[in-house]
Amino acid sequence: MSRGSLFDAPPSAAGGNRGGSLFEEGAARPLADRLRPQVVAEVVGQDHLVGPEGPLGRMTAAGRMASIILWGPPGCGKTTIARLLALGTDLHFEPLSAIFSGVAELRKVFAAARDRRAMGQGTLLFIDEIHRFNRAQQDGFLPYVEDGTVVLVGATTENPSFELNAALLSRCQVLVLRRLDDGALDELLTRAEGEVGRALPLTADAREALRAMADGDGRFLLNLAEQVFALPADPILDTTALVRIVQRRAPQYDKDREGHYNLISALHKSLRGSDTDAALYWMGRMMAGGEDPAFLLRRLTRFAVEDIGLADPDALRHAIAAWEAYDRLGSPEGELAIANLVIYLGTAPKSNAAYTAFKSAMSAAKKTGSLMPPAHILNAPTSMMKDLGYGKGYNYDHDAPDGFSGQDYFPEGMGRQTFYDPPERGFEREVRKRLVWWDKLRRERRSKDGSA
Repeated sequence: MSRGSLFDAPPSAAGGNRGGSLFEEGAARPLADRLRPQVVAEVVGQDHLVGPEGPLGRMTAAGRMASIILWGPPGCGKTTIARLLALGTDLHFEPLSAIFSGVAELRKVFAAARDRRAMGQGTLLFIDEIHRFNRAQQDGFLPYVEDGTVVLVGATTENPSFELNAALLSRCQVLVLRRLDDGALDELLTRAEGEVGRALPLTADAREALRAMADGDGRFLLNLAEQVFALPADPILDTTALVRIVQRRAPQYDKDREGHYNLISALHKSLRGSDTDAALYWMGRMMAGGEDPAFLLRRLTRFAVEDIGLADPDALRHAIAAWEAYDRLGSPEGELAIANLVIYLGTAPKSNAAYTAFKSAMSAAKKTGSLMPPAHILNAPTSMMKDLGYGKGYNYDHDAPDGFSGQDYFPEGMGRQTFYDPPERGFEREVRKRLVWWDKLRRERRSKDGSA
């Protein structure tokens, strides 16, 4: 029997067997397996893809498949969708896992697909965790995808832009699957109750808590529900009793992958928008996911100098102090120092004027090359240098009225540039007053000596 024939068995009249399975009749099957959808339209939480106007809905309606990459979090239905696409398009289903497969397995699959194609049958090659194949292995797919030997359906939890070759991506449509929302998770629980034939022995609050424990993972939710169904129908469990019985799903957070950068971006932008409560939430998410506090503190210190800058010079001092406090206290006591810092940064006045000035000055420095400083601000330690005019005409600012000479310190021929333009916020309001005053004096004194 071909692997594709797994989908040919009709559902049992009893309703317990929902389609073909590798399990023999009567053998114990996990609830999640028994509840696998039989058609693409039954997949929950992905209506934007499987609905009549969605790309997968249109493909199955037309009976034609294009190579696609399914990108989404664990438990959102990627593997189920791939199997149903093969069934809906009469393609032979060839599943592989990138974790357990290598070049030898791929060669066998492509050879078999070529033979199958010669006999008039196409092959849907499903690669789970496709991002785990290296670049050379991904390149090996290209000729077989391009000439139609296989229709490739890759599944990944990682951002394809970072993990997959551009050449492979150009031959595949990337479809984004959503994390299952509360409504989709409740629909799964309702289906589970219909399959088992009784309601979950949970209060309304406990049922809500069960969905929250799954954290958007449908497969994990059904595994939790199966544990609850194994209990007697009485007593009805409240949230406290439920927590004692089942384990909450660990937060989805890979410290070296996209989720890591998504959350730090959310924290940074919440701080920039002065949404302190949202910033505390994203900080909490990162800590709950096991983020290295040193990484958090480094990024918060960067925020202090980039997005607050001189609008509040104390922001940097607070960042360094929080970092030192955490190093001395450790976890969990030191985590409060991080929270204090997040609150301080979120409520501080914001300015990127220093950051913008730095970038502008660096850009000008690269463009102007090796222009010499004006001669009057060069030291003249030798008589020859004095003869060349080094230091001639330099005005010592402390001897000038108001301690300000108004001389020009830019290279000759470059002209004055304005890099730093502080806003009238926070401490920079006072800085701006100083700059305006010095600019006024500079114009007045240069007009007197005829250099204006």
